[in-house]
Amino acid sequence: MRGRLTLEGGYFDGQVLIAMPGMEDPRFARSVVYLCAHSSEGAMGLVINQRRDDVSLPQLLVQLSIIDEDDMIRLPASAERLSVMHGGPVEGERGFVLHSADYFVGNATLPINQEVCLTATLDILRAIAAGRGPRRSMLALGYANWGPGQLDDELQHNGWLTCHADSRLLFDTPVNRRYDLALSRLGVTAASLSRGAGHA
Repeated sequence: MRGRLTLEGGYFDGQVLIAMPGMEDPRFARSVVYLCAHSSEGAMGLVINQRRDDVSLPQLLVQLSIIDEDDMIRLPASAERLSVMHGGPVEGERGFVLHSADYFVGNATLPINQEVCLTATLDILRAIAAGRGPRRSMLALGYANWGPGQLDDELQHNGWLTCHADSRLLFDTPVNRRYDLALSRLGVTAASLSRGAGHA
C-alpha cells in the first residue's frame, strides 16, 4: 500500500491531517493524524494528539510479558516518559511505534521519510525497555484507515487540512498543543476556521 511522498501525485505520506472544526465523525474531532501510507489503494495513519489515560507504557510492557512487574522501577527514564496514544478506531489493542530513523529492523521497520519510521513488532518495545530503542519515539494503540479513494473524497469535501509534519511536531510538542501548532503552520487558528465555516 506504499505511496511515495509525491504531492504532485496526490499522495500525502509523512504529512498530517488536521480535522476541520466541522468534522462529523466524533472519533476524529480536533484530531491530528500522521499519515504513514497513502496510495490509490487507500490510506493508513495514526492519531498523534489523543493520549490513552487508561494505560502507561510500563503497564503495557508488563501486560505483554516483556518485563516483570518488579522490573518496572528499573525502566530507563525515556521509557517511563513515553506516552501511549489512541492511534485510531481500528484494532485498538494493536501497537505501532513512530520513531526516529536511528532504529531500524529489517523487514519490520517501514521508513516513511528520512526522519520518521514505523515499527509494529514487539522487538521495538523490548529495545525501548532495555534502553536500546530509538532516540525519539511515540507509541500508538490502534490506527485509522481509509479505503480506496475515501480519504481523497474527505479531503475534497473539506473534512481535513494537510500540512508538513516534522519530528518536532511528532516528538517534541506536548500532546495537547499539537492540534493548534499544526494549524498555526498553515497560518490559521481553530477559531478562525470556525468563523469561516460555510463561507466560500
